[in-house]
Amino acid sequence: METGSRKGWENYIRRVRPYVPGEQPKDKSIVKLNTNENPFPPSPKVQRLLNNLDAEIFRLYPDPAMELLVEELAKFYGVGKEHVFVGVGSDDVLSMAFLTFFNSGKPVLFPDITYSFYPVWCELYKIPYETQPLDENFRISVGDYYKENGGVIIANPNAPTSIYEDLDVIEDIVAHNRDSVVIIDEAYVDYGGESAIPLTGRYENLLVVQTFSKSRSMAGMRIGYAIGSEKLIKALNDVKYSFNSYTLNQVAILAGAEEVRDRDYFYERIEKVIKLREYAEERLEKLGFDFPKSSANFLFATHKSVHAKELYEVLRSNKIFVRYFNLPRIDNYLRISIGTRQQMDKLFDFLESYLSGRDN
Repeated sequence: METGSRKGWENYIRRVRPYVPGEQPKDKSIVKLNTNENPFPPSPKVQRLLNNLDAEIFRLYPDPAMELLVEELAKFYGVGKEHVFVGVGSDDVLSMAFLTFFNSGKPVLFPDITYSFYPVWCELYKIPYETQPLDENFRISVGDYYKENGGVIIANPNAPTSIYEDLDVIEDIVAHNRDSVVIIDEAYVDYGGESAIPLTGRYENLLVVQTFSKSRSMAGMRIGYAIGSEKLIKALNDVKYSFNSYTLNQVAILAGAEEVRDRDYFYERIEKVIKLREYAEERLEKLGFDFPKSSANFLFATHKSVHAKELYEVLRSNKIFVRYFNLPRIDNYLRISIGTRQQMDKLFDFLESYLSGRDN
């Protein structure tokens, strides 16, 4: 039996407004500065591993506990294995954390300007939520998170604003919410912030989530992880094993472990990106852009006289991709990923030409 224009079964489909990811163009000539990938490759140890892989490993299921990668991450961060959870990118880890911890029926709290996947997961899992307004400088007002809630999630540094909140701000929020789980999403923390991971030893309700997609140059491999109390990690694993035991494939486990082992390369690569970010800040300032101090591998920039949408469209038509959000309060900003020096110069040279021609 049909209801209106829908067939009966269509009325029972779960419908959500999906997250819209940044474009992944196939044209290699495009200057791609829209998805915050690392401009430098993973550790050379990862390449050597891939060159010497035996295809025989694909005959067997991967280790469901991912012990090799869990052990390396535990060593890197100085925590016990029982405090580490690994998933298929940080989106998978965060989604599983929403499903696991946000079940009280009370609203989950997060900023009004932040990673746009948070409301998608809330709608998907039917979790009530309330957004808390950032102030005029895009900073968190800690008092907004003192009220009763069913959980808190904060991206730090925030996306898309690039702003990092000091650890005393994060600890204040965690300390005021001991009866709910607080998740700190640290996808960009290696580029300019201090991680909240040390706080997990003092607060068993704190979960810190990170990713291999940014500072570890492995967005295409899809590896994310969380660090928290043994109770939180056990709960995540219980949910994981209830519907998908084999989350990471064999190659991801092996390559991820190699990437974590190469500490020197990790820190050298971060420093390269930071220097490129500083160069980008200088060039953008000269071109008439304003932006908050970035602690990420991107800049959140607005021009003093030319609207962001105009710049986005003209850049796109000239094969330079940046990210534009047609959303309240941020519709006059561009999010510009830090690319190679060559990519950044193409962006700046084009902007210089376009802006000077527009003024004449």
